[in-house]
Amino acid sequence: MCGIWAIFGSDDDVSKQCASALRIGHRGPDCFRLENINHFKNCCFGFHRLAIVGDTYGMQPMRVHRYPQIWLCYNGEIYNYRRVAEQFGFNYETDCDGEAIISLYMHGGIEFAAKHLDGVFAFILLDTQQKRVYLGRDTYGVRPMFRLLKDDGFLAVCSEAKGLMGLSHGHDDHEVNIDPFPPGHFETYDLSPNGKVTLKECARFHKIGDMPKYDALVKPLGKCETVWTIFYFLSLMKGGLDSSLISALLLKHAKKSGIIYPVQTYAIGMEGSPDVEAARTVAKYIGSEHHEVSFTPEEGIQAIEDVIYSLESYDITTIRASVGMYLVSQYIRTKTDSVVIFSGEGSDELAQGYIYFNKAPSAEEADVESRRLLGDLYMYDVLRGDRTTSAHGLELRVPFLDHMFTGYYLSLPPEVRRSKDGIEKYTLRKAFDGTGLLPDEILWRPKEAFSDGVSSVKKSWYETLQEYVEEQINDQMMEDAPKTFPFNPPRTKEAYYFRQIFEKHFPSKSRWIPYYWMPRWSQTNDPSARTLKHYKDSS
Repeated sequence: MCGIWAIFGSDDDVSKQCASALRIGHRGPDCFRLENINHFKNCCFGFHRLAIVGDTYGMQPMRVHRYPQIWLCYNGEIYNYRRVAEQFGFNYETDCDGEAIISLYMHGGIEFAAKHLDGVFAFILLDTQQKRVYLGRDTYGVRPMFRLLKDDGFLAVCSEAKGLMGLSHGHDDHEVNIDPFPPGHFETYDLSPNGKVTLKECARFHKIGDMPKYDALVKPLGKCETVWTIFYFLSLMKGGLDSSLISALLLKHAKKSGIIYPVQTYAIGMEGSPDVEAARTVAKYIGSEHHEVSFTPEEGIQAIEDVIYSLESYDITTIRASVGMYLVSQYIRTKTDSVVIFSGEGSDELAQGYIYFNKAPSAEEADVESRRLLGDLYMYDVLRGDRTTSAHGLELRVPFLDHMFTGYYLSLPPEVRRSKDGIEKYTLRKAFDGTGLLPDEILWRPKEAFSDGVSSVKKSWYETLQEYVEEQINDQMMEDAPKTFPFNPPRTKEAYYFRQIFEKHFPSKSRWIPYYWMPRWSQTNDPSARTLKHYKDSS
């Protein structure tokens, strides 16, 4: 987890722009660098580092002696960097995983490089010899990236949109578009002598559901490599299927590899939270060193504005679910020395885990919906996972979005992947049935949304929010909502309250979220599973 920032073709003194780069300092608390480009003084890279791999040579922009014309700034983790070195005969100069991007690019070009990366990433690559700038982002958008491109050729790129807000550029005060970079794509820009760019190509390098091009099966990880990796890892465990599976598999792998360092698991909730109780059961069963974090309704309410600023979103369910994840990440950062976190994001979209999938008219329509959700993950659950953890200098890993796994799972017939007997994620659950990996009551536990599972038995997080926003938003404001917010007008007081805060920090940027996340095949104005008849019938 790092923060990347770059500008090309600035009409203003670059030093005036650099303050914007400081807005993403939370993503890389270990060190910071700003660097101008030789012979392109109106171009600049900024980098905030969270040191995970390659401690000595890990600062960016990355440059290697063999290819002095290449400048690389990237955020992410390239899992197969050693394997591609063996496959193509690369001789790395550093121990940094990102050097694979440079070597692959020099070997076969930018599309070849992107197709052969196994990992999560967002990168900016500058080739001063070819006078080209390249941008790229992983298939599911696990690592974020935004770009600002003006008609005159000024380009600015940043991990988070807040790093591009208010950038000065000549005397043009017109509103500019700041857009999320599309996942699974790369872009190519020509770079002129004055630092301005011209977009030449935007193309998809990997489509959701396709098996990746890289050879992920060259050889298994060596024991020493595994030990190094596990040492830093912990799991966010909410007691549901996804996080519990990840935690149990991590513990199994650690034991098999002879790891003596106890894997840490963390759960968060209000008093009497069903998630905390379920996570406690799992932790005891798998033998993790478990930590429980509690928060009060007042602490949850108090965190909302910081959460929305971190998320850069006003989506209802994203914000609800983010509060708990934000607070537990804050606890981990301040109370522990852990940095890298495993979590279960992506499973509900891939394995059709939302309760509303029980209402799907057919297996084929459920398949279409699953793929749609996977394509939009970067605006919802993956966004939540990245921003709530990076806000506190942590790095999130999401094993369910492994490209080989998702490619295989989506290759199964739609009928196999749909809900069965009213049980969502039936195939995934059945795959581990009888293995003893998890207790049956956890393996077959019904889906709980994170924002519901953290709730107190006395008063739910949802009820707490409704009572609070009722005092903040009046009926006249709701009546005027379509005029106040013409795009995606809020239909509830909670949505209005969230939107107000969003517009305070990111005015006129509501199109970053194209729609409110809501269950399909259901008549509801609320995203919570608790509003669905199936949930009520099964509870």
